Amino acid sequence: MTTASRERPAPPAGRTPAVVRLLVLATFVVILNETIMVNAIPRLMDSLGVTEQSAQWVSTAFMLTMAAVIPVTGWFLQRVTTRQAYAIAMGVFLAGTALSAVAPSFEVLLLGRVVQAAGTAVMMPLLMTTLMVVVPQHDRGRVMGNVTLAISVAPALGPAVSGLILQLGSWRLLFLVVLPIAGLVTLFGLRQLENISEPKVSSIDWLSVGVAALGFGGLVYGLSLFGEGHGGVGTGVGVTLAGLATIALFVFRQLRLQRDGAPLMDLRTLRHRTYTLSLVLMSVGFLAMLGSMILLPLYLQNLRGLSPLQTGLLVMPGGLVMGLLGPTIGKAFDRFGSRPLVLPGAIGMTVALGGFTQISTTMPFWLVLALHTLLMVSLAATFTPCFTLGMGGLPPHLYSHGSSMLGTLQQVSAALGTALVVTVMSARSGRLVADGVEAVPAQVSGMKLAFVVAALISLVAVAVAWKLPNRVPAPDTESPAAPEVEPAPAAGKA
Repeated sequence: MTTASRERPAPPAGRTPAVVRLLVLATFVVILNETIMVNAIPRLMDSLGVTEQSAQWVSTAFMLTMAAVIPVTGWFLQRVTTRQAYAIAMGVFLAGTALSAVAPSFEVLLLGRVVQAAGTAVMMPLLMTTLMVVVPQHDRGRVMGNVTLAISVAPALGPAVSGLILQLGSWRLLFLVVLPIAGLVTLFGLRQLENISEPKVSSIDWLSVGVAALGFGGLVYGLSLFGEGHGGVGTGVGVTLAGLATIALFVFRQLRLQRDGAPLMDLRTLRHRTYTLSLVLMSVGFLAMLGSMILLPLYLQNLRGLSPLQTGLLVMPGGLVMGLLGPTIGKAFDRFGSRPLVLPGAIGMTVALGGFTQISTTMPFWLVLALHTLLMVSLAATFTPCFTLGMGGLPPHLYSHGSSMLGTLQQVSAALGTALVVTVMSARSGRLVADGVEAVPAQVSGMKLAFVVAALISLVAVAVAWKLPNRVPAPDTESPAAPEVEPAPAAGKA
């Protein structure tokens, strides 16, 4: 959040500021593309002749790009006005969408997705920093419930929307439909959006940016190699270890930069217990959500023979319910606190993932629908309270660093979830096929094991939810207050 924010009167209670509503609309459109390709993976495998491990990178590359770009956006937002940031972000997103629509090969499609993600990465911190400026603290739970529509529900609705579009034709329609909608949203926003901050000259440690991108990208890429076979495991171990070592170098670099007051990510945010617990819980939630969302289309289309339209209709109710519950959950948090929401949500997430471990070629579709809806409702009950608690537990001078770290780790967790479940599924099914098991039973067994791994990881969310406080504590009651310093150039999203 910039220090040059203009002072403005608080909006009337119960009303969301117009600038936040505009940014929520634009953010919803761009984040929808994070998962819009999930349903198209079987189509891409046939159309472009790529494997499951390769095809899932249309989603993984998107997430990793956002993880790499989000830390840079704080510095970027300090140097431009709100309108300039909006125009650049949406312009880059439109360019990536157009490139993806006309991509002649899988490599060009990946490049288009990377460009799309770069624009998306700016929109999310722009929305969050704007919200922290114009919305008073007592009303943030309700407004955050509305923002959840863009941050969490858009990825949940991506497979449903893509299923409907894919029924009409090629996967290229996914981009051709989005392009004019995003263009109209851009023009409308530029006509209505007001500046809430003034540009400010600031610096950034580009070495930290490069090291973070290499570290997190290497970690996820190394994990994705485990399911390739033919020597992929050995290479995967090496790349994964290199990624972890680079992340350690990134942490060391930030600890040194903290002495000068200008780290890319201020790790002193982790001294605040509520923030750290919220960070872990939301990261596990995104891992579970994206992991299940990559497996279900493969299961429903490849093993159960559903069309993309039928697959989209089956997962649509869960996404819609998640969206409808967002504002209600925000109001409930303002009134009752986190305990009636977060702990049941974490338990529901584990129950839903545990139910998916029993998938088979004969599981009733109504049960798949019920389990998916339970998962989406549980995540809705978790995300809004966790973000509000976590950010509210930080002193103002750490807001930008806290949102940056939260946004970055969410995307890395989502990418890890995608790579992890595909790797586990592919490794298990490949081993069974090599032992003489038929392809379909082998793939079912691989998916079961992938859901078992996701369910076990979700138990961490239950343990963390038990320790979260019911209300936002005062920052200085959680840890020694950090000295008031100029906010370092980093911002992110929830």
